Amino acid sequence: MIDGAHVIVYSSDAEADRSFLRDVLNFPHVDAGHGWLIFKLPPAEAAVHPAEAPSQELYFMCDDVEATVAELSERGVKFVEPITNAGWGRVTRLRLPGGAEVGLYQPRHERATEL
Repeated sequence: MIDGAHVIVYSSDAEADRSFLRDVLNFPHVDAGHGWLIFKLPPAEAAVHPAEAPSQELYFMCDDVEATVAELSERGVKFVEPITNAGWGRVTRLRLPGGAEVGLYQPRHERATEL
C-alpha cells in the first residue's frame, strides 16, 4: 500500500533552494548523501484538475495567508503576486532562489489533511 509521496522541485540553483527550505521555511530534513537534502513536508493533499496539457504545481497551505506572507517577507522571501481571492482560497506565489515559483494559499475548502 502507498504510504507516502515524494515531491521533486527541479531547480537551476538546487543548493540555494535547499538552503531556502532548510533555513527560511525551517523544514526538518535528512541528508541522503553528498548534501542531497530530503525535507519533511507538512501534511499534504493531492488534487487532479482538468487541463489541455499535463503539468504539476506545488502549493504550500497555511491558516492565515497575510500573517504567513508578513513573516516570510521579514525573512527575505519574495512574493511575485499579491494575495488574491480564488474562491477556493486566498492565494499568492513566492519565488524560490533558483527561480521556480511555488503557490501559497489559505484554503477555504475542507482540508483532506484532517482526514
